[in-house]
Amino acid sequence: MTLTAPTGATPPPNAPATGGPAGAPPPLDLLAQLTNTPPKPETPVRTVARRIKIWGTLAVLLAIVVVTVQALRPLPAPALELTVPASHTAGGGALSLPWPTEGQAVVDIDGLGRMGTYGEMKPLPIGSVAKVMTTYLILRDHPLKPGDKGPMIPVDQKAQDDYTTGVPQRESVVEVKAGQQISEREALQAVMLPSANNVARLLARWDASTEETFIKKMNDTAKEFGMTNTTYTDASGLKESTVSTAEDQVKLGKRAMAVPTFREITRLPSYTSTTTSGGSTVETARTQRNFNSLVPLYGVVGIKTGSTTKAGGNLLFAAEKTVGDSKQLIIGAVFGQHKPNIIETATAASKNLILAAGKSLRNETVVKKGEVVGRMDDGLGGTVPVVAAKDLAVPVWSGAAVGIKLTDDGKKLPHSAKAGTVVGTLTVGGGTGEVKVPVTLRDDLSEPSFGSKITRLG
Repeated sequence: MTLTAPTGATPPPNAPATGGPAGAPPPLDLLAQLTNTPPKPETPVRTVARRIKIWGTLAVLLAIVVVTVQALRPLPAPALELTVPASHTAGGGALSLPWPTEGQAVVDIDGLGRMGTYGEMKPLPIGSVAKVMTTYLILRDHPLKPGDKGPMIPVDQKAQDDYTTGVPQRESVVEVKAGQQISEREALQAVMLPSANNVARLLARWDASTEETFIKKMNDTAKEFGMTNTTYTDASGLKESTVSTAEDQVKLGKRAMAVPTFREITRLPSYTSTTTSGGSTVETARTQRNFNSLVPLYGVVGIKTGSTTKAGGNLLFAAEKTVGDSKQLIIGAVFGQHKPNIIETATAASKNLILAAGKSLRNETVVKKGEVVGRMDDGLGGTVPVVAAKDLAVPVWSGAAVGIKLTDDGKKLPHSAKAGTVVGTLTVGGGTGEVKVPVTLRDDLSEPSFGSKITRLG
């Protein structure tokens, strides 16, 4: 007879687990005992080995990431470096020029440097040379294309009155009548050639409503240009409180002569004055001549005379001189000439300086074709020499020091290119005096190697 335990009864404490012979472990426990190997005892060597394995794996992964990033990073921009001296000094010793015996004088070659100076550069009255700033500002704020007449300017009663009172006082004035109109170009011609004081003041009022406001603009511009010894108190220069130096006015002259319409006007020997009334144009019988009698002789293309009893004779001048294949601009000033006739004295001294400066200019080869002048650096340690594509002949004078620079002309340089590729420009001087030649790669330029890419810093 078989006895069954009551449902829900608790087995005895030592009863064997269900599913196997009495005293044997369950099958799953037995399988675990057969397949699981208990960990070996921990030792310092095993601890180090485990850490090396973990960190080594991380290092390899990190290296792969770094190499990938380095290889895919954009290449640094190549750069040009000058390897020849950054300046060239011409032989022959110091230059001697025929300076006046009084006052002050300056001679520059625009873009190349100063030939010399004479006298103490202290402020003195400059007379109508002040009209250079007046004309410059009008053209700056009301630009004219070469040949254009520009807007018509109504003549006010003040301009007519200034003419009427100016004639008996022997002022430089041009006849205008209230209600007439003159073009901007003609007004500027009247200011720069026959030196019309009344028209200079008219232009100041036309531009800035009041002469005082325009005069402030003149002084602000002088300060901007570094004309530290200059003070303007009127637009015409008639007032003796309008003072400057030869050096300051040469600074302004360079900027003014860089304006095409200014050059176009100031190089005229004369013009025929016209007015408009009721829509009709009336040509006067008078030809208005340039007070600068050097125009157009000796290559002179401007700029402005100026004289008063206290100022003496003054002339800010500009002359062109062809040197080799380039046209150079001589800009200078002779101020404070009191020997009668004061304007003729200033003119004669200026003429002597212009002729001597032109005679002193000569071409000198600074760099020969094929000469290594620099190198192109790929930014990763690789360089290729660059050479001048042709001779660089520079206008110089005895003792002149001219700067040399190598530029990429603002263009993006290639990472690889064949020998002979133009990659930049070698330049001497600036402005109208600038002389330049292209530079080319002497050898092939190859893109940086894979090793250079992945080992670069920064």
